[in-house]
Amino acid sequence: MGTMTGADRSARPARRLPPALVVGFVLVGACSRGAPTADDGALPLQRVGEITLPGDGSRFDYGSLDPERGLLFLAHLGASEVIEVDLHSRQVVRTIPDLSQAHGVLVVPELRRVYVTATGDNRLVILDEDTGAVIVQAPTGDYPDGIAYDPKRGAVWTTNESGGSETVIDAVTAQVRGTVDLGGDVGNVAYDPVADEMLVAVQGRDDLAAIDPATFDVTRRVPLPGCDSGHGLSLDPPARLAFVACEDNATLISVDLVTWQVTGTNAVGKQPDVLAYDQGAHRLYVASETGSVSVFDQHGGHLTGVGSGHLANGAHVVVVDPSTHHTFYPVPTGTGGQPALLDYAPTP
Repeated sequence: MGTMTGADRSARPARRLPPALVVGFVLVGACSRGAPTADDGALPLQRVGEITLPGDGSRFDYGSLDPERGLLFLAHLGASEVIEVDLHSRQVVRTIPDLSQAHGVLVVPELRRVYVTATGDNRLVILDEDTGAVIVQAPTGDYPDGIAYDPKRGAVWTTNESGGSETVIDAVTAQVRGTVDLGGDVGNVAYDPVADEMLVAVQGRDDLAAIDPATFDVTRRVPLPGCDSGHGLSLDPPARLAFVACEDNATLISVDLVTWQVTGTNAVGKQPDVLAYDQGAHRLYVASETGSVSVFDQHGGHLTGVGSGHLANGAHVVVVDPSTHHTFYPVPTGTGGQPALLDYAPTP
């Protein structure tokens, strides 16, 4: 998520669908009777809006937000496209087609670039944030999924899930700088700016790997007891915490990045997928394949559950806006029967 994360391979469509070629523009609709809503009292969230999305109701995957410009990029994996939404105007800006099984997506505002893993072609595609045009592409390993950016070295890291590796790519030229073999199917990757290292959830080994981004050496492996297929990954760098979602046993693991010890285990919804951490609110969201969302607050290095419940069918992707603390969930079916982006505000 992601998460930037993907889900159990069986849940991912293998077939390619023709991309939608339209540019959508739909205003937010108010909540209405029959709309998918969170369980009353179960989640500390209030539904405040919905934006109808173009295209079909096939699978969405990661999303990435440029918070200053309010531009949200959504990977519509089943339609092989990326949908760009302006959260300020509440409109769909454009649909960017021909991105074979668009999976991971990451916007880097300072570069005005959007990075997309095209899983169907085993490639990283670099888009112009302003126009949506394809600038350049680069080869990756097998089944590229999540993406992370190392700003110190101007490098993009792609998680090659079934390839068991990370491909490191120059963020501007798209030249491949190297490959890191992790010895098993890999989950998501994240950059830790405090320690200046990359962290990867290695789901094939159920450990958390730390990598030196300058040398590409794996410097540490942290076993994750009680974790079956750790895939989703999110960080709270100032608090020196990593959070790993274990998709095969519905568990969230907390790791102290100072002691490199597991400090907490929490139950979440079945097949947890995308994690999103709101740094300003110290709040973690875990979205699952079942459409359930679990919400935790972080205090003193420990997570406290503040709510969990079914939000909407297909709500396995969550993106947080750090400026408003709203969370957004692309789902295959909204109020009007079309794909939609659901907008939730936190409640006291």
